[in-house]
Amino acid sequence: MFRNLLPAVILVSFSLLLTVTVTAQKVKEPQATNPAWSKPCQPFRIAGNLYYVGTYDLACYLITTPEGHILINTGLAASVSQIKENIKTLGLKYADIRILLTTQAHYDHMGAMAAIKKQTGAQLMVHEKEAEVLKDGGQSDYALGGKGSSFKPVTPDHLLQDGDTIRLGQMQLKLLHHPGHTKGSSSFLFTVNDGQRSYKVLIANMPSIVTEKPFAEVSSYPEIRNDYAYTLKAMKNISFDIWLASHASQFNLHSKHKPGDAYNPSAFADRAGYDAELAGLQQEYDAKLKQ
Repeated sequence: MFRNLLPAVILVSFSLLLTVTVTAQKVKEPQATNPAWSKPCQPFRIAGNLYYVGTYDLACYLITTPEGHILINTGLAASVSQIKENIKTLGLKYADIRILLTTQAHYDHMGAMAAIKKQTGAQLMVHEKEAEVLKDGGQSDYALGGKGSSFKPVTPDHLLQDGDTIRLGQMQLKLLHHPGHTKGSSSFLFTVNDGQRSYKVLIANMPSIVTEKPFAEVSSYPEIRNDYAYTLKAMKNISFDIWLASHASQFNLHSKHKPGDAYNPSAFADRAGYDAELAGLQQEYDAKLKQ
């Protein structure tokens, strides 16, 4: 009888050992990061119930509703305290975060996600093609992976597809799948109202090229060339009143808003800036094809 149980015991022991090994794996967030990623930034109201609560360059957005808040992006692992303080400064409650979203599964936007999810009990919703990378903390990312976890692994609660709607109370956000930068990179399109007028807002995940390899050599992402082409074309056709991005530098936040400035949604209209940013990325893509 004991002889028959031996294979099962070995299997269970191996499984437990594997679990302990994976759990014990340390998160190694890259240290050589842009100082602006950690630099504090005064939070402010962008338009209606949409607020900026991120660091100087790592954009984090809070959308408020009577039923709770939606937080998009979380910056680096150490950004938790800054996000908490920024939300408090606005007179809002950190504990009221109900939904967590991300524009891309890289450590500079996912670093504090697991901690905030644990502290608030919020539901994490991501495009389905980001699920694997989230679960292994970035290890399987086609460009930045292969060196262990760069952010704390986290399991999403809901997997989304292109065009899906995220709802909280009367608030509705449409997920736009814009792959390339990561396989599940996403932008969000929604409307806010400040009592005077409504604003159609685009939080855009700009398709910058992160891999140094020629596209043909990215074996773990054979669709990369076509995905970038799709995203660049799709983003050129989006209509909006206000646009923002994953990094403050991508939409020139600090030239549009200074600490203490009065509420001014129109500062973030800037269609010309959006088109220019996409045109630059198109040039990068075209040059990459010649690599």
